[in-house]
Amino acid sequence: MAFSAQLAYLFSMSQSFRLKDQPVSERPRERLVALGADALSHAELIAILLRTGLKGANAVEVGKQVIQKFGTLRALALASVVDLQKVRGIGRDKAVTLVAAFALARKMAGELQYESPVLDHPEAVAQLVREQNWANNVESLQVLLLNTRHKLIRIEEVSDGTLDSVLVHPREVFKCAIAANAAAIVLVHNHPSGDPSPSEADIKVTRDLIRAGQLLKIEVIDHIIIGRATAARAKDYSSLKELGYFYQ
Repeated sequence: MAFSAQLAYLFSMSQSFRLKDQPVSERPRERLVALGADALSHAELIAILLRTGLKGANAVEVGKQVIQKFGTLRALALASVVDLQKVRGIGRDKAVTLVAAFALARKMAGELQYESPVLDHPEAVAQLVREQNWANNVESLQVLLLNTRHKLIRIEEVSDGTLDSVLVHPREVFKCAIAANAAAIVLVHNHPSGDPSPSEADIKVTRDLIRAGQLLKIEVIDHIIIGRATAARAKDYSSLKELGYFYQ
């Protein structure tokens, strides 16, 4: 083969390493869009983060070298910027990108370890809120916002009242539920007297809110009143649902 032909052949070979010269169906970014991230190999996913390769090796080839050097994703996730820069084709910026990506993955895993409580039973609700309600010397209404699986989204304090009443308007209760895209709510308030028995006002407010929730397609699961246990009363709370007020 003539020298000029050899040069042309070598040049064409080096060009073929570039991802942009590959068929669209073989490029990592396009494959991810078309097939989803799970369809890509570790090297292809790393290539997307690296963006570019080096002379004679495209980003996927460099990704393969990264995997080969560290052996496992766990070892790669623990690698420092300095460690990563020891791989040919990984400069400071690419190393920083990889470290940042794995740091985000660890933070996400940490979030997933925290499971919001499922609040499908009065005792679970009481256990969650009793301490903050014991500290109140006036009645305070809280709304527990729940998702479709009855897991807690967050707790909203709606109103403080006098020692023996809470002023409640459905607008205030359901405004926060709508904003949080809640599927259901649990009402909670305290009786500073210590007696968790519902008053006539408690019952009326509960029924009004149940009807409002039905119109808004937001279920009112229960209304828990927090008091204090005594020798004659083992439970420190009452559930209006358990007492039958949701069915009358």
